[in-house]
Amino acid sequence: MTDAISLHTDRLLLRPWKATDLEPFHRLNRDPHALRFYPATLDRAQSDAIAQRSQSLIEEHGWGPWAVELNETGAFIGMVGLNRPTADLYFQPCVELVWRLLPEYWGKGFATEAARACLAFAFKELELEQIVAYTAQLNLPSQTVMQRLGMTEQPGTFDHPGVPAGHKLVPHVLYTLDRKDWNPPASVPPKAKS
Repeated sequence: MTDAISLHTDRLLLRPWKATDLEPFHRLNRDPHALRFYPATLDRAQSDAIAQRSQSLIEEHGWGPWAVELNETGAFIGMVGLNRPTADLYFQPCVELVWRLLPEYWGKGFATEAARACLAFAFKELELEQIVAYTAQLNLPSQTVMQRLGMTEQPGTFDHPGVPAGHKLVPHVLYTLDRKDWNPPASVPPKAKS
């Protein structure tokens, strides 16, 4: 087992998961508006399985899709982190940047702030050569975050194998960022071991 790492930003803590995260995470995953760019909402068992898999990855590698809380209040606001996707994607092997926040925390720059910390960790600490992010072609809000992060949209679309055939969310877009093209902020928050 590797020491689990937490990441700090000005407003956020990206940390290992706690049992108290499961209920608000399920509230996020059962919200049809929050998951409008996913094929379906999730029941409690499905939501818990994502949290448990995320925590297992953190325990195994030291990093993964972290739970995110507000520094000011300690409130759980969602999940942001790094993941090795298991779907049969044409650009495998890769490490992807993922995020999913409760709607009441949208529009405040939290996804971008947390994702920037993940990029800094991926490129400086893990010394990865590339990070990818992908989403449904219809998901313009997530693509806006990818663009803010300096990621480049790759030409065309691809059909996500995990989305049922014929579903409007089948076409996906891929964004990438290579370490050589990464422009870190003037000061990158240090990592902290928990």
